[in-house]
Amino acid sequence: MGAQASATVNPNAKERVVGPIILLGPPGAGKGTQAKFLVDAFGIPQISTGDILRDNVARKTELGVKAKAVMERGDLVPDELVCDMVADRLQQPDCARGFILDGFPRTVRQAEWLDGQLEKMRAGKDAQGQRAYAPPVVIRLVVEYNQLLQRLTGRRSCPTCGLIYNVYYQPPKVPGVCDCDGTPLVQRRDDTEEVIAERLKAYEQLTLPLVDYYGSRRRLIEVDGNQPVEAVAAQMFGALENVNRV
Repeated sequence: MGAQASATVNPNAKERVVGPIILLGPPGAGKGTQAKFLVDAFGIPQISTGDILRDNVARKTELGVKAKAVMERGDLVPDELVCDMVADRLQQPDCARGFILDGFPRTVRQAEWLDGQLEKMRAGKDAQGQRAYAPPVVIRLVVEYNQLLQRLTGRRSCPTCGLIYNVYYQPPKVPGVCDCDGTPLVQRRDDTEEVIAERLKAYEQLTLPLVDYYGSRRRLIEVDGNQPVEAVAAQMFGALENVNRV
């Protein structure tokens, strides 16, 4: 992490109870990048529902077996299964000081479930445990639509070495060619403007209502995601330092 971001982080951050943090924002907003900053600063885990799902399927847990059967039918894994996996993950020892949720909750229904789950987990805990499972702080990364399009549609990758470029922000030295091995770069179908527009529309319909949900509960912090990543991190950490946990 650069000096600009780390300067706003308490040096004892890896020892204190941080509590739940939710990263909210559309595809391309930089949630994954900012989650890594939080992990490095606080030493708490980043929890992704995709990772949880893959882990349960790989380990052939009871939940994983059920989820695999659903996916093999071509259906979406239902909320009940996803929430059960999240509940199990939050019980793990590495979540004892807090955790970062990336990609969950996606809907108001999931947010309501999470509030209830955290309330149950606080019951019977000592003061530290109660803070660890306090109501979440929600960081919303706000990025202009046109910048989201450029971040997503500008992505190109090398099929040989896996390096990722962006034709707008981090272009290769020779257009369309990997700097390392000269392989022609490719654009994933998921990164075409048509697909991206549909993904952003789905986000607005399902996930944007979470802004109202958490905003009405005074848990929402809005961060300008149009800035360089270090500046976004610095603003995020500055806001977190001033949070009054209940």
